[in-house]
Amino acid sequence: MKHPPRPHAVVIPYPAQGHIAPVLKLAKILHSRGFFITFVNTEFNHTRLVRARGPQSVQGLPDFQFRTIPDGLPPSDKDATQDIPQLCDSLRRNGFPPFLHLLRDLNDSPDCPPVTCIVSDGAMSFTLDAADQLGIPEVVFFTTSACGFMGYCNYAELVTRGIFPLKDESQITNGFLETELEWVPGMKNIRLRDFPSFIRSTDPDDIMVNYNIIQTRDASRAKAVIINTFDELEEEVLGALREKFGHVCTIGPLQLLEHEEVKDPEVRALGSSLWKEDDACLQWLSQRAPDSVLYVNFGSITVLSREQVLEFAWGLANSNQYFLWVIRPDLVVGESAVLPEEFAAAVAGRAMMVGWCPQERVLAHPAVGGFLTHSGWNSTVEGVAEGVPMISWPFFAEQQTNCRYVCGAWGMGVEIEGEVKREEVARLVGVLMEGEKGKDMRKRAREWKEKARAAAKSGGASRRNLEHLIDQVLLRGRN
Repeated sequence: MKHPPRPHAVVIPYPAQGHIAPVLKLAKILHSRGFFITFVNTEFNHTRLVRARGPQSVQGLPDFQFRTIPDGLPPSDKDATQDIPQLCDSLRRNGFPPFLHLLRDLNDSPDCPPVTCIVSDGAMSFTLDAADQLGIPEVVFFTTSACGFMGYCNYAELVTRGIFPLKDESQITNGFLETELEWVPGMKNIRLRDFPSFIRSTDPDDIMVNYNIIQTRDASRAKAVIINTFDELEEEVLGALREKFGHVCTIGPLQLLEHEEVKDPEVRALGSSLWKEDDACLQWLSQRAPDSVLYVNFGSITVLSREQVLEFAWGLANSNQYFLWVIRPDLVVGESAVLPEEFAAAVAGRAMMVGWCPQERVLAHPAVGGFLTHSGWNSTVEGVAEGVPMISWPFFAEQQTNCRYVCGAWGMGVEIEGEVKREEVARLVGVLMEGEKGKDMRKRAREWKEKARAAAKSGGASRRNLEHLIDQVLLRGRN
């Protein structure tokens, strides 16, 4: 009896750092379960990977290959995240033809098995059109939290109820955003300010609002929706999402599943960082006492003004705590982040600044006792997985939603509200690193860490969901 050829998953992330990293983790896990993998980056990010990690980073393996499609934007060699609204608009208009062409090429290639499934970022719904045309089953992976995803799923309802677009810009500052929305499924006492921030606009044609309405609507066409979370963390909102979509597979925290599943060192070494990582900080951390260092990183997209950088800098300096601060080359709007000499003198011996770092290893280090973060979902779920309490300064998108849950429902964080001021930064760092409230948050964080690990272990909910995703969705009908 002839066996079917090896399953072949085409895996495609939205082309930004915070999406590529978790989607690559899932690709590596599927590879460890026997899938041939084709991982699809845009040409722009493929070039950035080569610059950051060397040509070997995209050479792949005999059964794990990297391919590219254009993003439709003008060529650029800028070493920074592209303009997100422009990128979304371009992908919506230009993504389908090259992706369809790639799938056909792969199906005609003697070097790989025919494509049996597509695992696409949920923000790339043009891939569903290609999947439909070729009759290939597709699942979509939303790299947000479940609560953030539910926020996006309700953008259309905000339009229907006349809440979006805002009547005028004063509604952003006059208290209107404090309005509680009682009708959002699975999200009690959620305020308008906790919704993903793109709705803070008076423009009915806002690209990001309309793009997200399309992406969440199209998700119902997929065979399953995947989210990098675990059931106990977002139980109520996940219950509501499971009523809305046929299959919702929670398979997080993904870095814990990757650790459990991916044993091949060559596959583990496949990386996604678009900036060159500085791991000298790990040696620096090893010279510090347990829980004594605040880790500061605002992610891959957040940009600050020069004034905001200075307020954070002097707040950190005045806290008298040890800290490790990631300062990306493009962190400051229109210029490099140059800190004054007197700041360097004030923090000498108790601070380290790096351009980028291996964040998962940093958060896992025993010296790290707190995390000052923008509350992007990767950073948040990595902090939860390692039991690190947080100071949250959400910047945009669903970071506001994540912040609400970290500081409220999960009890493991505090928020910097409004304009950043050095006095408030110093105060909250003290609260987190030394205060009684900080001890309570650290205790809660460690409880969540244990729950996260239980979910990812053999027999845990996330591992069972992974088995279901593979056996009942991606491989269904092949045996």
